[in-house]
Amino acid sequence: MSLSSVAQPARVHCPPLDTRYQVETPEGIDLLLRPAGLVPRALAFAIDLAIRGLALLLLFVVLGLLGQFGMGLASILLFLLTWWYMVLFEVFNQGRSPGKQLLGLRVVHDDGTPVGWAASLTRNLLRFVDILPFAYTLGILSCLNHPAFKRLGDIAAGTLVVYRDTLPARPNLPQAEALRAPFALSLSEQRALLGFAERAEQLSSARRAELAAILAEPLQVPAEQAEQRLHGIARGLLGPT
Repeated sequence: MSLSSVAQPARVHCPPLDTRYQVETPEGIDLLLRPAGLVPRALAFAIDLAIRGLALLLLFVVLGLLGQFGMGLASILLFLLTWWYMVLFEVFNQGRSPGKQLLGLRVVHDDGTPVGWAASLTRNLLRFVDILPFAYTLGILSCLNHPAFKRLGDIAAGTLVVYRDTLPARPNLPQAEALRAPFALSLSEQRALLGFAERAEQLSSARRAELAAILAEPLQVPAEQAEQRLHGIARGLLGPT
């Protein structure tokens, strides 16, 4: 019996969701980006707006003690925070303002590359168009009508707000001494062994013993040692932890 026929859950191949944005890199690799919709983008913007508002309030209170000079300095800081807050964070923090970072979002170019100065400046300076005629009306309408949820600033700058994908966690295998398989295993057989080891904690002892005996038969491993030996081979396939 082939190892690949055991301990492998059924795989259902579904087409990508319509909200996926496919990009082909110069190396010919297809990337699937997940554009962020209106609601998470609005929440991220609200968080950033609250942070800027709190910072400006503290600055005005402190600088107000310096009289007219302090108010003049506060006006300069108001301009810098209003127009450069987003740009500096997007360029120096991998496309993430604090609000976007909290919600797992980031700004990238349409080809998936990190956003640069020109694109970030363009998308943020054009906010004055998105807010027209009031309360970001044009920006909201643009997001709702664009397949990748772009506002007008994103369309002009060639940028995209996407979800930041997290790296997959390393499989958690039972403790065992790493062993080498007695013969070369095919890719599907390696997946079967790793799948068994990864799911071991979710199975009853009787079910583990049953599957281990089936998997161990082609490996010529005694039934009483099957489970531990299979875990060891799985650890050997995974490499050092």
